Amino acid sequence: MNLPKLLICSSLIFSSLAWGVDVLEFNCKRTEKGYTEEYEMKLMLASGAQKAKLFLDGRDLDQSDMYGTQVVKSITLARPNILILIEANFQPEEIMGVSYPAGNVITNITLDPVTGKFKKVEKIQGGILGATIGNGTHTSEETCFPSKAPYRTK
Repeated sequence: MNLPKLLICSSLIFSSLAWGVDVLEFNCKRTEKGYTEEYEMKLMLASGAQKAKLFLDGRDLDQSDMYGTQVVKSITLARPNILILIEANFQPEEIMGVSYPAGNVITNITLDPVTGKFKKVEKIQGGILGATIGNGTHTSEETCFPSKAPYRTK
């Protein structure tokens, strides 16, 4: 990344703390095994009675249905990083005649908006993910850069 872009990103993120920003938006890219996916990530910080929210391509990650629950537990600005904690719990299920036990995934994300480094650490236990990916800790990296200047929703 060139110096002017680095300075602009730095000033946007660091000034966001002084402005009392509620929303941060990023363009992200994930590459794995020759496959590349680009997506938009929107972070809404907690304020008052409103809990922190995380959206990927407009989809709210706080979800609950008969198959399980996923909750964004926290989004924390910890200079220079943004820390995100997500917890998911899945009910036992049967897919194509194969039974899978209940499972859970705890995801810790560290995002440095200046460098674009997005590190995801997932702790998987049980469920279909434990059976297919494997139980334990899985780490991956992506890139995410600010797509807009931080802003307030009010």
